[in-house]
Amino acid sequence: MAASYNFSKSIGIIGLSLFILVQISVASVVSTGDFSKDFHAMLSNYTHIHTSNGQTTLKLDRINQKTGMFRAGFASNDYYLFGKFDIDIKLVPGDSAGTVVELFLTSEQPNKDQIDLKFLGNVSGEPYILQTNIYADGFANREQRIYLWFDPTKDFHTYTIFWNLHQIVFMVDSIPIRVYKNHADKGISYPRWQSMSMKAKIYDGASWATRGKTIDWSKSPFIATFKDYKIDACIWNGNARFCRSDSEVNWWNKDRYDSLTSVQNRWNKWVKKNHMVYNYCQDNKRFHNDLPKECSLPTY
Repeated sequence: MAASYNFSKSIGIIGLSLFILVQISVASVVSTGDFSKDFHAMLSNYTHIHTSNGQTTLKLDRINQKTGMFRAGFASNDYYLFGKFDIDIKLVPGDSAGTVVELFLTSEQPNKDQIDLKFLGNVSGEPYILQTNIYADGFANREQRIYLWFDPTKDFHTYTIFWNLHQIVFMVDSIPIRVYKNHADKGISYPRWQSMSMKAKIYDGASWATRGKTIDWSKSPFIATFKDYKIDACIWNGNARFCRSDSEVNWWNKDRYDSLTSVQNRWNKWVKKNHMVYNYCQDNKRFHNDLPKECSLPTY
């Protein structure tokens, strides 16, 4: 793996420099720490989601194959408009080709907004691909893909969505891997009016996620494990102005969070240089040499 930074020595520096972006306002932390109070099962029966000792597992197995219910997941009980969403995940080990683990915010409207991270299962020994995408007013096609620089099946790592009026930042272990700026004033859609719930699921994505490789069900069960979630966000109460206000409670909307710090920018560039494997803004063939307008605008 090519790298322009000494990772072990620099992680302390980035941890300090990211404090501004990831600070916690106690008054706005809305997660209880009790999974059963904050989330409910979806897309499956309760045999495929299990919570014990502070950890929640999602399972995909032969029962899914036999019943045709090729997914299992959970969803938050509340909806939110802006905030910071963290969860630690240990991904499916071994030969997980065809499986997809997804962490996302979604409004579930016909013209839905959605912010998602998809972890694409792989053949043993190959790096995991993390795909990010953003739906705004029902339109997506904003995929980026990176190779993770560690084995995400060996231990837990923290995955973060930071979403405010200014920008959306995807982070892995506090390292910004992608920034999507609010350019609504230039006619570019941005998720800013629809409340969203936080969801996670595991499912059969063999039709698109792993270049046609089907799931080897003899390797099942496929299990992803989640823990230590934290939701620091504005709970939707039907009034968008409350969540869009600049206040101590809605700390994420303050002007000082409208961009990354210089150190964060360097780490984001490091990810792009060394680990990015696909960027829709560079796919002229897909868009017939007419790239989306945001691709010509600054991301910092």
